[in-house]
Amino acid sequence: MIKAADMMIARRADTKARADFATWKMMAKLNGASALPAEAQAFLASYQALLKEMPEADATDATIQLMYKAYFAEMGGKGTAPDVRAQISEPVTDNVTAFRRPAPQKTKPKTAADTKPKLPVALIFACLVVIYVGFHYYWR
Repeated sequence: MIKAADMMIARRADTKARADFATWKMMAKLNGASALPAEAQAFLASYQALLKEMPEADATDATIQLMYKAYFAEMGGKGTAPDVRAQISEPVTDNVTAFRRPAPQKTKPKTAADTKPKLPVALIFACLVVIYVGFHYYWR
């Protein structure tokens, strides 16, 4: 049985592994691999070796699994790293969770007491004109 703490560590490790791999792979494409830490360069070297043996998608998954297991151990996970993908009930595609609309909120029907009487704009304008004209004649 997997403990809740280990499952939280596993999810964090999986997320970190996927994000780091995507970052490192992009830096390697931009010729910035030499600036990466030694650990990142080692994972990228293993990825390059796996690319020679299998398709890119499989090599990516295998490298991410290696990184995930290493991160799980670093973060304090006990025992072998659980399979996070099997534990997640929602489908995850490239570390993006599907959007779900929130449930519509129920609104109570408005009553006559809830609505405020609104003055029409024309009435307000007419009052301002009367006040202006009144002041104009008063000050003469």
